[in-house]
Amino acid sequence: MKTILSPLHSLHWLQEEFSLGQVRACAEKPSRVDMVVSEIRARGLGEIIAPNEHPLKHVERVHAADYVEFLQNCWTEWERLAGPEVDAVASVFCRPAMGHRKPRHIEGKLGYYAADTAVGLGRDSWRAIRSSADSALAGADCLLAGERGVFALCRPAGHHASASMMAGYCYINNVAVAAQYLRDQGCDRVAILDVDYHHGNGTQAIFYERDDVYFVSIHGDPDDEYPFFLGRADETGSGAGAGCNLNCPLPLHTTAWPDYRAALAHGLDKITDYAADVLVVSLGVDTFKKDPISSFKLESADYTAMGAMIEGAGLPTLFAFEGGYAVDDLGVNTVNVLDAFDRAAHGGAGQAG
Repeated sequence: MKTILSPLHSLHWLQEEFSLGQVRACAEKPSRVDMVVSEIRARGLGEIIAPNEHPLKHVERVHAADYVEFLQNCWTEWERLAGPEVDAVASVFCRPAMGHRKPRHIEGKLGYYAADTAVGLGRDSWRAIRSSADSALAGADCLLAGERGVFALCRPAGHHASASMMAGYCYINNVAVAAQYLRDQGCDRVAILDVDYHHGNGTQAIFYERDDVYFVSIHGDPDDEYPFFLGRADETGSGAGAGCNLNCPLPLHTTAWPDYRAALAHGLDKITDYAADVLVVSLGVDTFKKDPISSFKLESADYTAMGAMIEGAGLPTLFAFEGGYAVDDLGVNTVNVLDAFDRAAHGGAGQAG
């Protein structure tokens, strides 16, 4: 299995984040990718290649042009205001009662386009953000060329980003960009499976009224977990997209592999019923029992079972990297999914657990 990785990912790394009333070191850091790369090489999973740059129009098929322009230009405006040493992070947020007009001031623009304080921008963040989307697009190109499975080692992640809003470490929605690109290149029906611990609220919002992309998310119950405001089981799509959105919220602290496996099997059955041409997976492994910001109880061996189950859908599959913050175990857990998929796809002995 090929891995697509841009070396530009390391240009983005926020110094701090604000969480539970405290300023702390940001959990989303470049070493996460280093651990995954090390494990890929140790197991000989396949070659690691850099993405080619794709036209920005593919990003703008999913994201509003003014939002993309903001991501490109934010730092220049911010640096003039706050200097080069401080990350550009919102301190005020646009809420319905405050109106919907975009202000001229950069501090106001940050609040207009940000959902929370877990997204900020540094001097070279845009270069990393665009390269992450390019990795997903390059992965989609591999599927179109006939690859059975490919891994886009995207950083920063993307599934919390909606058409005009950054959130939860996410800026460009990589899986949404890839899914739209696959549609534009001739795939009639695309399925997206989100196995990250947190609901893929941005992906849901982008495709909620469409029937050409089927979205499944398995995640911590949003009544008790980020992103809080989307991800409930009664959100099933609207308009043309009615019935094309499946949320599987699971209880915090008690969810281990048996319950997770049942939800995954259900989601995969629905994807099979949908008869998609291709599958895109938001691969977050923050469902791991040691993850510092999550509360599911999956073991490392469970990710091997997960990979084999996903391969059982029988679809060309693009995996795109999302969350996972137990850095010491991150490489093993991520590659367990990929390796099991790859072995099963080539007649190996992956077991579905």
